[in-house]
Amino acid sequence: MAFLGLGWGLHAQGKQSDSLQGTKVVLDEVFVSAIRVNRESPVTFSNLNKNGFAPRNLGQDIPILMNYLPSVVTTSDAGAGVGYTGIRVRGSDATRVNVTINGIPYNDSESHGTFWVNLPDFASSTESLQLQRGVGTSTNGAGAFGASLNILTDALSEQAYAQWSSSVGSFNTLRNNLKFSTGLLDEHLELAGRLSRIISDGYIDRASAKLDSYFLQGAFKNENTLIKALLFGGQEITYQSWFGVDAQTLQRDRTFNPAGQYTDANGKLQFYDNEVDNYKQDHAQMLWNQNWSPKWSTNLALHFTHGRGYFEQFREDDAFATYGIEPIFVNGSEVNTTDLVRRRWLDNDFYGTVFSTTYQASNFNLILGGGWNQYEGKHFGQVIWARFAGDTNIRDRYYDDRSKKMDLNFFAKVNYRLNTKFRLFGDLQYRTLQYRANGNDTGSVDDRFNFFNPKAGLTLDLNPENNLYLSYAVANREPNRNDYESGNPEPENLQDIELGWRHLAPAIQLNANLYYMRYKNQLVLTGELNDVGAPLRANIGDSYRMGIEVDADIKFSDRFQWRPNAALSSNRNLDFVFQRDGILQALGGTQIAYSPSIVVGNQIMYSSNTGLQLSLFGKYVGKQYMGNIDSEVSVLKAYSQVDFNIQYIWEPNSIVDSITFSGLVNNIFDQDIVSNGYFFTYDDDFSDPGTITTVEGAGYYPQAGINFLLGATIRF
Repeated sequence: MAFLGLGWGLHAQGKQSDSLQGTKVVLDEVFVSAIRVNRESPVTFSNLNKNGFAPRNLGQDIPILMNYLPSVVTTSDAGAGVGYTGIRVRGSDATRVNVTINGIPYNDSESHGTFWVNLPDFASSTESLQLQRGVGTSTNGAGAFGASLNILTDALSEQAYAQWSSSVGSFNTLRNNLKFSTGLLDEHLELAGRLSRIISDGYIDRASAKLDSYFLQGAFKNENTLIKALLFGGQEITYQSWFGVDAQTLQRDRTFNPAGQYTDANGKLQFYDNEVDNYKQDHAQMLWNQNWSPKWSTNLALHFTHGRGYFEQFREDDAFATYGIEPIFVNGSEVNTTDLVRRRWLDNDFYGTVFSTTYQASNFNLILGGGWNQYEGKHFGQVIWARFAGDTNIRDRYYDDRSKKMDLNFFAKVNYRLNTKFRLFGDLQYRTLQYRANGNDTGSVDDRFNFFNPKAGLTLDLNPENNLYLSYAVANREPNRNDYESGNPEPENLQDIELGWRHLAPAIQLNANLYYMRYKNQLVLTGELNDVGAPLRANIGDSYRMGIEVDADIKFSDRFQWRPNAALSSNRNLDFVFQRDGILQALGGTQIAYSPSIVVGNQIMYSSNTGLQLSLFGKYVGKQYMGNIDSEVSVLKAYSQVDFNIQYIWEPNSIVDSITFSGLVNNIFDQDIVSNGYFFTYDDDFSDPGTITTVEGAGYYPQAGINFLLGATIRF
């Protein structure tokens, strides 16, 4: 559902409007026009443009900047929004949020995850983003099972500029970036770019981050053609902080990080100094939009992504058998364990094409599109040091796995105006994919899936300020690599019904919608993590998510605005079964993991005519369970957070065009927030032979108390 306020929202036409009548799409938006929707479509969505997040864009990741959108919950492993961050929408985690950049899939093909740490400071090269909640419209990449997020990178700049930004903050956080554009040369060509570096110690002990990134864009335009060539990417080196802490440690030492700990020869606790994740990712995109006539236009994109890196771990007293090392004898005694340092590598390529053609008439809009994408991944491990190495050689691989995934989809979308009141929407997608993998964890996989995903909807324009919409959508989705590691997973099916109302007037913009999402074989999070910190999932039969979402933009005057939103939901497994104390039990309608029933966001903003803007942000996230058995051990308590943001723009009318000063104070009331965690169970049959007792445990990821970021941007 569109949130159309100035700064916070950007509807499809790219400028403020006081009615539901459409206007012309701005030039750069053609690259996402095939997958984005506007208020004429029966889809629930929110828009956020660069003016909306610029005052808070001081080095934190895109999910953190999206924290105040409806139904959104975010978290940070390091506790302060720099490094690994995560997002959930309507209770669905990042593996179920389809992400595209300029229409090109960004989710990792195997894990389905989105790792924003690989694109640090990417918000500084983002023009706008649209978050579609629910199934949304057909897009490229894995199907959306909670939301889809599409990002449009920097628009072409007609004027030349150079810009330097710097920010500092808590936990020794420092960000510097340099941006430039040549403007239009000879009225047709532009070259633009950005270089960034972010460093931070993190709130959690040793959760440091060193993040470098770049963005380079060349563009050509004339009356009917727009071509862009993009190169962007980044390298992250982060000390691991995905282990969390138990309940006792949370009370005693919130910032404790067990990563890298070991006991030295003197019995003293130590921490390995290079327990890091080190990964580099580079993206190349070629985008071409062509207007062939007033009614026909096409989009074509070619893309290539290369990623490579590892995480390094000190392993204390690890078994030789894990690494294929034969036992050895030292001083006449057999040795079959050793201290060692290992690296687990990922080297992958992702390439393909996405395309669409659009026909636009006075009462009829048709989009035909699709994409073909290929993923090739190499997973391998190396021991780079061992106290006892047996007969191993340098650069030996103790596992060496390969995987390939081909993904092909075609879609057709129609928006037809029946009369002055009614519009019909239809969207048909066919998607076929093949996934092949081999490895000790996954076994031998060779699966092919064929999915048909229909969508239909109706929009009723009551008057120029109000419309209603109703939609029904089907989505199907394949398992990810971790699902295969856990067993023999089934694909998922989702049926989504959305009913909404939009009101758009000069003083108030209000959006409300009801949704019902019914799942079959939903792969829900179990609460557990695998040995590299990735969440595990399992098919759970029938389940549903249903709720109501409301957001508004109320303009009290030219100076004051209020932007509240609230989401109330029920998220249930219908026939959940669980083996407790050795007995399989039918638990019935339990709550789905990581799905709070209430999420509330708020922003109050004051803008002066002297360049000053003050904003107060609020967020409340209700109680949620980290597992699916309604165990009190798995509870994440409700929490609230209030942030304060200030921006002042000074235009000295000299060689410097403007200087922008920004300040952000997060969690100003210094609340003890735990936004994420994990839950596990295991059977204990040792304490009382002959009986089995199910033991439950949990871990938590605490977030920083009051912390700040201060920044300045000089534009020439």
